[in-house]
Amino acid sequence: MPNVGPMEIIIVVAIALIVLGPRKLPEAGRGLGRGLREFKEAIGGLRDDPAPVASVADERARETTAA
Repeated sequence: MPNVGPMEIIIVVAIALIVLGPRKLPEAGRGLGRGLREFKEAIGGLRDDPAPVASVADERARETTAA
């Protein structure tokens, strides 16, 4: 994977400034940050919470053995 250096970051920021303009750029950055935060929280919730999946599987196993 190629490294992203300071020159590449400057180019991306300059293009974003030209496309969005100076007034919309901070708003776009906040929106991107919120989206990434929500995505990380959703992914973290999937990793941290295996109990509901296990409890449903255990409940189904109990139903099949009881019947």
